[in-house]
Amino acid sequence: MNVDRITEKLNILADAAKYDVSCASSGSDRKNKDKGLGNASNGICHSYTEDGRCVSLLKILLTNHCIFDCAYCVSRKNNDIKRAAFTVQEVVDLTINFYRRNYIEGLFLSSGIFKDADYTMERLVRVAKKLRTEHNFNGYIHLKSIPGASEELMREAGLYADRLSVNLEMPTEAGLKLLAPDKNRQDMIDPMQFLKKEIIQNTEEKKLFKKAPMFAPAGQSTQVIVGATPENDQQVLQSANYFYKNFNLKRVYYSGYVPVLADQRLPALNTAVPLVRENRLYQADWLMRFYGFHVNEIVNNQNPLLDLDIDPKLSWAIRNMQVFPIDINKADLQLILRVPGIGLLSAQKIMAARKFAKLGWEQLKKIGVAVNRARYFITCNSNEFERRDLTGQNIKQFIMAQSQSKYNKNTQIQLNLF
Repeated sequence: MNVDRITEKLNILADAAKYDVSCASSGSDRKNKDKGLGNASNGICHSYTEDGRCVSLLKILLTNHCIFDCAYCVSRKNNDIKRAAFTVQEVVDLTINFYRRNYIEGLFLSSGIFKDADYTMERLVRVAKKLRTEHNFNGYIHLKSIPGASEELMREAGLYADRLSVNLEMPTEAGLKLLAPDKNRQDMIDPMQFLKKEIIQNTEEKKLFKKAPMFAPAGQSTQVIVGATPENDQQVLQSANYFYKNFNLKRVYYSGYVPVLADQRLPALNTAVPLVRENRLYQADWLMRFYGFHVNEIVNNQNPLLDLDIDPKLSWAIRNMQVFPIDINKADLQLILRVPGIGLLSAQKIMAARKFAKLGWEQLKKIGVAVNRARYFITCNSNEFERRDLTGQNIKQFIMAQSQSKYNKNTQIQLNLF
């Protein structure tokens, strides 16, 4: 092995992979067997970059060669960059060697497209198959599915990978046609539909046959690029909601567009998407998946953009002050979940604790409620904080004055986009 050449490839292809943020590894439960290597389980991603992205997986591209010329992609075929490609065996060796040194606990593997979808997907599958069958590797493997790849390859990929994902890339079909006219949205949707069917079928088989092989046990996810095209937050979240409902996705990842190329169809090079917008989309996504919010409650025709100053739950609350205050000792779970400052676990603890005694502010603090926010929206077994003549705007100003977010330094508007 030429160590210098492998190091050069690693530098090139790891750097090219940094724009793909959908590398979380939760949801798999692949146990170690036959004294193999690794053990995939929830929470194996431990290291994060300053902007919150997980880096504990070996995250690389198989190649940055690509037959497509997508305007937003640094690996587009007409971009003048240094190209590289790993062989299948080189990726396998890197994964095993990095794992033995305790640098990683799994592999996140994506790729540019060599010749066609099947040619590229076949090599991704070979990497996973070699790791599983030749090295008995039981760590986490996330493969990017190549749009347009055959169902046979997708099925084989699901037998060896913990999670598969097909990037939608743009939130809407119109955005994709604008920036990637050579790509077909249907080529992305078909494998997502196939994976949904196979995952459901495998779930049923596991109920009947204990030793039925696992198929993508961590499910499927996707990623959309935000800010490269004119879609507002309402369009982005409606698109995400559609794919959650129709394709049983585990996650939709939102990646703020990083200007890397000069193109008249794209934002100017000095107008990166504010990181806070990406953060707000994740918060809104969380509300949709775990807190019972409908997308139209978070964003709608009157409010198509998420408030960059405050989180989406607080934004909803101050627009719906007629709902509050609620009695924390009587309200049902779904209503408690809508109170700013009360998270999912805290709400469940409140429901359990109030069976034994009425809760006051001290008890709520011990449970984990952010009283500095919740105090404006609830009553409890106390007369403290009982002033109720504040408007939503007053509350917003008070909470903002008390809060210091790490995202405040990056709240500038993305200028001169389109």
